[in-house]
Amino acid sequence: MADIELKRWKRVEYERMVDCGVLGPGDRVELIDGLLLVAEPQSSLHYTAIMLVERALARAFGDGWVIRAQAPVALDDASEPEPDVAVVRGSIRDYSTAHPAEPILVVEASVSSLAFDREHKGSLYARAGRPEYWIVNLVDRVLEVRRDPQPESSAPYGWDYALVDVLGPTERISAPNAAAAEILVADLLP
Repeated sequence: MADIELKRWKRVEYERMVDCGVLGPGDRVELIDGLLLVAEPQSSLHYTAIMLVERALARAFGDGWVIRAQAPVALDDASEPEPDVAVVRGSIRDYSTAHPAEPILVVEASVSSLAFDREHKGSLYARAGRPEYWIVNLVDRVLEVRRDPQPESSAPYGWDYALVDVLGPTERISAPNAAAAEILVADLLP
């Protein structure tokens, strides 16, 4: 197995495959560090959590921010994940010609992908310098909040978050750049 060679894709190559129709909306893949990975299936629980997070963040952030659900984010030359929810500055039309590159908050709702979202996606978002990453942990019904990206040699992509808080349903969270609006964790959970 050690002799297996993997083809790593660049983000521009991936986008070209999408533009040419090689990959379509039904393919449910993400570009993660140059590899095409199949996205988590959409269970009712998972999709409901995404909708709840999107609604809560839209209320918290208001005008001047775009809440993108299941849309690509251009993190770097080798990664274009499709987080369940991402918060970016600006308006919807600002991203008509290119995917946003600097979300201030990335959120994944996790059931079967919990370990991957913690280890790999967390390391990927930290490497990209995303200041805050939330995991709506649907297995344990908590919100895992990751902050302060730092180099970490043991992490899959060489970075991880130094601060990790786990909040229960009765606790509240303030999102970055929306500190005046507290969100009840229960409002993010189906």
